[in-house]
Amino acid sequence: MKQTTLYKQFKTALEPKLHLGSGLTVALSGGVDSVVLLHLCKTFLDNLEANQSFSVEAIYVNHGLSENAQDWQIFCEQLCLSLHIPFKTKRVNVQPKARQSLEALARDARYQALDELAEQGNLILLGQHADDQLETFLLRLKRGSGLTGLSAMHDEVRLSSGRQCIRPLLHISREDIEAFSRTFSLSHIEDESNQDDKFDRNFLRNQIIPPLKKRFNGFLKSTLRSIELLQQQQALIDEISQADLLLCEDKNDVPATLKLNELKQFSALRQSNVVRAWLSDLGVVMPSKAQMSQILTQSLESREDAQMQVQLSKGAIRRYREKLYFDAQDATPNNVENIDSTILVLNDKTTLKRESGGLLRLPFEHERVSIRFGLLKSQIKPYKKIRSNTLKYWLKDLKVPTWQRDHIPLVFYNDNLVQVVGHFVSADYISEGHGISWELT
Repeated sequence: MKQTTLYKQFKTALEPKLHLGSGLTVALSGGVDSVVLLHLCKTFLDNLEANQSFSVEAIYVNHGLSENAQDWQIFCEQLCLSLHIPFKTKRVNVQPKARQSLEALARDARYQALDELAEQGNLILLGQHADDQLETFLLRLKRGSGLTGLSAMHDEVRLSSGRQCIRPLLHISREDIEAFSRTFSLSHIEDESNQDDKFDRNFLRNQIIPPLKKRFNGFLKSTLRSIELLQQQQALIDEISQADLLLCEDKNDVPATLKLNELKQFSALRQSNVVRAWLSDLGVVMPSKAQMSQILTQSLESREDAQMQVQLSKGAIRRYREKLYFDAQDATPNNVENIDSTILVLNDKTTLKRESGGLLRLPFEHERVSIRFGLLKSQIKPYKKIRSNTLKYWLKDLKVPTWQRDHIPLVFYNDNLVQVVGHFVSADYISEGHGISWELT
């Protein structure tokens, strides 16, 4: 590939994404791919018209996993100095964890550091290229991944904060990137760990992919085309799943629930897709194939009064009155006594705020205000109800799932329950037109 062609490919991939950010932040490792990416960004910046305002910066994330990491940091800093590009760096501490690869842990730490350091509003550029895409596809194939996994890396990725990252080199081969580097005599570092075949990615890169390319002409290009088709098919499935979810989801509940009577109308495959779409919107790690089978079997085939609980990595799926709930299984917040402010941050990081215009009267001077939890035997007569009963009775009447009841903030004046936050106010503590209300925000 001619080097001008490589720049044109980069520019073609970058320009449609420029509206996503006010500047560019390059994730710079010092390897050949990120060094070439930095030079391409510099060339793009230099070729902008005088009336176009755009900036480029670089960030090196020091994982501390190599004894050479500090030398690589110095190399990246000096490179940016020579190109007059602002440079930032951060040291992260990557601790090995059971059942999680070191590569994945390092990647997550890198993304978090990039998000923290990148200039506000900037678009983050990642240096993955076509051969990285091929390696990822084969790794996912080895793990038995489904369509989503085999779709490998996308041109664009959104971090948990909402920040956008793009991969403008994803359709450019390692061979072309290295040729570009040689043509312009670009210095870069070599990570010694890339030669260690105990890592699956390195084994594929060093031992498997070269003979495949040699044996099958156009192997990389054909695989990239297959990945693109898989991504298109996944996008179509996602559209269908979101349409099905719209019919099944009850957003009046917080968090949103799934209505089982509507879910039953679909085939088993579409039911699975709806559940996955629902959990994805809630930010929940996808269940395994076995877990999904349990969720559908227990929710759709067991007795209505059966106690259902399918445990996931964080939280559980439960059923209550023909709906599916995700229970995050957070610890019950601590009680807070003698409140004298209008905003209260609970120890589970939720916030209670006192709003004006509610039905609850203000406390008298001698009344202590407190927030308590789980006192289901407390007696209360809700506004517009004809009699008093226990809180447990009223929450059951309101169809509040049993596991949620201990987490509802209860407002007390002295030792009298006066408001069940999000549900009702005591009829004995009403002030119509001039009252207050405690609300979760």
